[in-house]
Amino acid sequence: MDIHSFRKDYKSPILRKEFLDPDPIKQFESWFMEACEANIREPNAMSLATVSPEGKPSIRTVLLKIFDHRGFVFFTNYNSRKARHISHNAQVSLLFPWIPLERQVAITGTAARISTVESARYFATRPRESQLGAWISNQSAPLSSRDILMLQLEKAKQRFQKGEIPLPDFWGGYRVEPETIEFWQGRTSRLHDRFLYSKTDKNSWSITRLMP
Repeated sequence: MDIHSFRKDYKSPILRKEFLDPDPIKQFESWFMEACEANIREPNAMSLATVSPEGKPSIRTVLLKIFDHRGFVFFTNYNSRKARHISHNAQVSLLFPWIPLERQVAITGTAARISTVESARYFATRPRESQLGAWISNQSAPLSSRDILMLQLEKAKQRFQKGEIPLPDFWGGYRVEPETIEFWQGRTSRLHDRFLYSKTDKNSWSITRLMP
């Protein structure tokens, strides 16, 4: 298959430093809202990159569920591959690929578990089927047949048929505290606009324009 001719010239308006909010979280919120208003499917979908103890990178898509000035939160099984990687090396990267808007946001930072109280608060908002799914999936472990998974689901339905489903002790959230946040906007002739926010102290950020 010849993909050499797959080409699109981005035509977004120019992005200047003076257009950016000095606070990268507020800037992210602005772009995130624009992604939502543009009806981009799963605008909170983000790629999460981690590194194994052997130094092998791994990437997958997870969903952003909370963001504020403390960081960006996603949820997972604490026995999953990503969780095992984070326990060894908490340095991770996130990427929001809002291609229909000709934009990307790339984040680097440190991941750490959020409190059980915060995880339980979010878990209570999940649909019941999703709560059951968290209980039955030993995430990233080998599975010989989907039939086994569905059998486990039926057992979980029986186990939790009455009352609320509690938070599993092996499931919860991670917060990525950002150290850098890059805002990328596509421009014509591949001369894209890129601005990198770098944390200088607890409450301050520097902004640097990067070459395309």
